[in-house]
Amino acid sequence: MRIIHNRFIPFKKYDAINLFGILFCRKGVTVTTDLIQHERIHTRQMWELLVVGFYLWYIAEWLIRLPMKGRAYSNISMEREAYDHMDDPNYLLHRKPYAWVKYLRNSK
Repeated sequence: MRIIHNRFIPFKKYDAINLFGILFCRKGVTVTTDLIQHERIHTRQMWELLVVGFYLWYIAEWLIRLPMKGRAYSNISMEREAYDHMDDPNYLLHRKPYAWVKYLRNSK
C-alpha cells in the first residue's frame, strides 16, 4: 500500500484516508500495522464494489446513519468490519467476499 504524508488530506479530525488504495496520512501521524490493516480491508471492500460503488455506498450509508443514535462514521458497516479486524494480520486471507454486509443489520 502506498502511503503519502501531507498537511491537507484528510481533514484535521482524521488521521488517514484511503483513496483508491492509496493511504493519505496527516503529517505527524504514526502509521501502525493496525492502521495499515484497517485500510487494506477498505481496499478489499473497494475492489468488491468496483471502487466507485464503494464510495457511493459509503456516503449513502453515512447519510442514512446521520440521524441515528451514535456517530454515523463509526456505525458504517464497512468501518465496523475494518475496526473489528484491524488487529488480525491474517483476516484478509480467510475473509469472505462482501463480509461487511453482515454489519448492516446491527449498529453499535
